[in-house]
Parts: sequence; C-alpha cells; structure tokens
Amino acid sequence: MNKLLFLILASCLAFSTAALEARDWPMFRGDPLQTGYSPENLPEKPELLWQIKLPEGLETTPAIVGNRVYATALDSHLYCLRLEDGGEIWRYKARGPIKSSPTVAGETVFFGDESGRFHAVDANSGRPKWHFETEAAIISSPNWHDEAVFFGSNDQFLYCLEKASGQLRWKFETEGYINGSPGFSNGKVLVAGCDGYLRSLSLADGKEVRRADLGDYVACTPAVSGARAFVGSFGNEVLGVSLADTSVLWRYQHPKRKFPFYASPAVSQEVVVIGGRDKFVHALNQATGEALWTHQTRARIDSSPVIAGTTVFLGDMRGLLLGLNLSDGKVIWQYQSGSEFIGSPAVAQGKLLIGGTNGALFCFGAP
Repeated sequence: MNKLLFLILASCLAFSTAALEARDWPMFRGDPLQTGYSPENLPEKPELLWQIKLPEGLETTPAIVGNRVYATALDSHLYCLRLEDGGEIWRYKARGPIKSSPTVAGETVFFGDESGRFHAVDANSGRPKWHFETEAAIISSPNWHDEAVFFGSNDQFLYCLEKASGQLRWKFETEGYINGSPGFSNGKVLVAGCDGYLRSLSLADGKEVRRADLGDYVACTPAVSGARAFVGSFGNEVLGVSLADTSVLWRYQHPKRKFPFYASPAVSQEVVVIGGRDKFVHALNQATGEALWTHQTRARIDSSPVIAGTTVFLGDMRGLLLGLNLSDGKVIWQYQSGSEFIGSPAVAQGKLLIGGTNGALFCFGAP
C-alpha cells in the first residue's frame, strides 16, 4: 500500500468519527474547523438530479440541513429550497447583493450582505429575527461557537455577536478587509485577512493572543487540522502554520506557475488540497508542504474544493465540475455545466450541490 493511500484511509477513519453525525453541511466549509471535508462517499459518477435557475448569480456555497437547502444570491435573496427537488419553500429579501455563504445554527440562518448588514433569519419560516449594521460590505461567511456568531467585514473588523439577540460582544480591528471566514482552535478564534496576518484571538474578549505574518494578503478561509492551519495567499503561496505558536512551518509555491490562491483549502487528515489561479489543483503533505500531486485544468480555480470520502470535487471558471481521486489526482468524473463557478460545492445527504454565476443551482447524486 503506497504512503498516500494509507494516509487517505487513515484520514477517512479519523474524520468520520469527528464529522457531523447528521451528515449536514451547515456552513461554507462544512464545519467550524473549515475543513471542507465530508466522510460521505458519493457515487463514482454522480448524476444530475435537478437544476433550478435563480434570477441572478450565485457566488456562495449553499448550506444543507436535513431536507432543506439554504442559498444566498446576488439578487439580494436568501432562498430556502427542498433538497429533494429544488422547490422553493420561502425566500427572504436582504438589503444588498449577497456574497456571504449562509450558516445554519439551530433554528437560525446567518449571513451578511454587500450593504454591510448582517442578518439572522428564522430557518423554518424565513422571517427576520434581528440584524446588525457594519460599516462596509460583508463577504465573510459566518461561523459560530456556543452562543456567539462570528464574521468579518470589509470595514476591517472581526465581529462577535450574541446568536439570540445580535448584541455586540466584542469586535477586533485588523489592518485590512476580512473576506474569509473565522475558524476555531483550542478556545481561540482564528482569522486571516487582507492585512496578511493569521491571528489567534481570545473567544471571550477578542484580544489578540498571537499572530503569524503570512507575507501577503489573504482572501480565503484557513482550514484547521490538528495543531495546524492552512491558507493560500495572493503571494502565490500555500502556507502551513503551527497553532501552538503561529510560526510558519512551510511555504509552498508551484515551481513554474506563480499565481495567487483565492480558493480556500480542504483538509483530510494528512492531505491539503487547494485550487489556484494557476489553473492547477494542488495536493500537499500537511506536515511538510511537499507536493503529492497536481492536476491541470483549463481555467483558473476560485471555487474551493471539497473532499468527500476519497474524492476531491471542485468547479472552475469555465464551468467544468471535476471529481478527482484523492490519492493521485486522476479524473474520476467531470460535468460541463455552462456556468462559471466562484461558489463552492456542499456535500450532504448523499448529494452534491453547487451554484454558478449564471444563477443555476445544480444537485448531483445517485439516480
């Protein structure tokens, strides 16, 4: 058994015990650690089960909870749909276009909009619960811990609010936009942004504990695996960072293709997978940053990959959906959609959903 295959099998075993039992996908990267991982093995060649067309594009990742799908779109609406067939249950109108992926926590859906308003919406009825105003657009997708919800804004602040009321607990000012989502590790909240730092903050009061200098600005969401975080930068690098002391453990660059990383990484125990604007998918060793394999596509990749069992799924800017073997990067499945992908896949309940910039929302699975 080759080393990478062994790591993948070990990864599936370890992650399956930590994964959400309900197999939901309640937020942008699937879980509070922002792993982009699901233990579900989808069919080797998923089939299109349904497709709907919304009035404007989707640049976000849908949330899947139970038999419902929650999707945010550039037409300023949050949609609640049936997972079975894409039928609409309700829609909620925000104040501006939405590039923030929805997060479902209990009976509430959270997201921000381009006007700077952060929304809390009843997940069952679509009625507003509360809203909170920031000073600039919100692209960051929310995360939550206990009774608090966290998100970043282009006003350069990371916010911590009461989930139930929207009351401000604390806010922390960075030195640049925060486009990515915060994550958590060992009682700390992690955030990276356009100031080029990965910061570790106290959950209780938002005070900075330590930070890592990443060397260039970051638009993606860090993924956490064990004692490490992984992030791509506009300095054309992928970095592994120790969460014990925020030291940079390694930096990876493709030897020839020097392009930024906008997409967020996915992690599966010992493997990091990320797509780049260099038109490559990169699989790296978590401990060393060594390239395990690369796969070249025909377009840049801004859509963040997900790992479902032993398959990597992602979309590119030419509308191609790919399923790659996690062990070697070989193509298992592909589907030409006719839409560019900036939003990322969500995997739950045996299905894969992804939205396109033309307003199409696709659902794949077993026939």
